[in-house]
Amino acid sequence: MRRVSLGGQGLVSTSLGLGCTALTGAYGPADPDEAMRVVLRALDGGVSLIDLIDADGEAERLVGKAVAHRRDEALIAAGPGAVRSAGAARWEGRDCVSRPEDLGRACDASLARLGIERIDLFVVDPGAAGAPIEETMGVAGRLQDAGKIAHIGVRGLDGHRLRRAHAARPVAAVAVEYSLWQRRAERELLPLARELGMGVVAGRPLGRGFLTGRITSPVQLGPGDVRRLDPRFSPESLEAELLRLRDAQRVAADMDVGMGRLAIAWLLGRGGDIVPVPSTRDLVHLEMNLTATGILLPEPIKARLARAFPLEED
Repeated sequence: MRRVSLGGQGLVSTSLGLGCTALTGAYGPADPDEAMRVVLRALDGGVSLIDLIDADGEAERLVGKAVAHRRDEALIAAGPGAVRSAGAARWEGRDCVSRPEDLGRACDASLARLGIERIDLFVVDPGAAGAPIEETMGVAGRLQDAGKIAHIGVRGLDGHRLRRAHAARPVAAVAVEYSLWQRRAERELLPLARELGMGVVAGRPLGRGFLTGRITSPVQLGPGDVRRLDPRFSPESLEAELLRLRDAQRVAADMDVGMGRLAIAWLLGRGGDIVPVPSTRDLVHLEMNLTATGILLPEPIKARLARAFPLEED
């Protein structure tokens, strides 16, 4: 798999990563053995970036076991927000970081669950604790100086606050939801990240499964599925969005590829500094995601997709 520079600070990743949110039940029941096979198969397929930014502690422990004897193959991205109460349908990690100094405890907890000595990309939300951005970045910087993290990533910031964070301590990458369905990052964050020499970890590149075409009704979502809390999956919203999806599905049919593969290929074509991290708990879906790296989209196809899912208004 092609290797890319994720920003300008020496962080090197493969062009596609693996998101781990789905491994432990956030998007429906997950089998631990199958989840372990997914992580190992991703490594076998050449994937290096293992994204635990939105995953829970259980996923961190699973990934830790998977990479125990393959640590040099994995680029681990993690951060506060990786704790979920048992059986709960909402993520509670932000609540655990009520002060910037809590970052150290969160980092140590992730290191322990993963069984590693250093997190390759530690992603923080400098505005989540309500403290000055510079204070939060200072704590992250001290973790970096101590060797507990290799690079600092950020999330949850607008352009102005991203500049402040980067001025306080160099930011290697921005983690943001970015997909054909959710293109808002193109307005401000993506151009600024490129200006400042940051990479982009594109989370939810399949729109939490929407872009695969497999989710057509909220009824399909189980009681513990986090998508039940996402207003885009309400009956009214989903019905309207499916109309747009059908236009994109016609493009996929013309190219004789699955809609999910097309969505990932579109994102891969947005630039080598963007690494999509689709999350899956299924080996078949993983294989489909991996094959997307070999699809090149002609300009007319890109134009048709842009008409189906235009850049959102502010």
